[in-house]
Amino acid sequence: MNNNYYLDIAYIAGLFDGEGCVTYKKYKEKKKNGTYDCWRINMEIAMTDQNVIELVHETLMVGTVRPKKVPKGNKKQWRWRCTFRDCLEVCKKLWPHTVVKTHDIEQVIDHYAPNIQDLDDNVVDMEWYRTWMKGEKLN
Repeated sequence: MNNNYYLDIAYIAGLFDGEGCVTYKKYKEKKKNGTYDCWRINMEIAMTDQNVIELVHETLMVGTVRPKKVPKGNKKQWRWRCTFRDCLEVCKKLWPHTVVKTHDIEQVIDHYAPNIQDLDDNVVDMEWYRTWMKGEKLN
């Protein structure tokens, strides 16, 4: 991990505000037993500077780095992307530093942890957990 971790997180949050994208959308997917609503949750940063994209990947330690398909004649781009639960971990790290994409990041956090009180809070309400495990409706 990079020695300037906190500096990097703030930098990555600013980079994500300017160059990043959050996809938080429900799609219909056909499966063996019918059509279901499935969530597609991912975040990405795409840019032409491969070194910066690799620093993002190295610092956050999740996701993938791949070349992005671009039209012929355009400069090659690189994309860092993470999906689903990895997005939750990244969103928790970036949330205190974002400005532009704060709402999008909060949607991802609320999707996975609707009852979160503090980003460092890992106390579980056991009654809520038991109800959730039984599949009962929550208040």
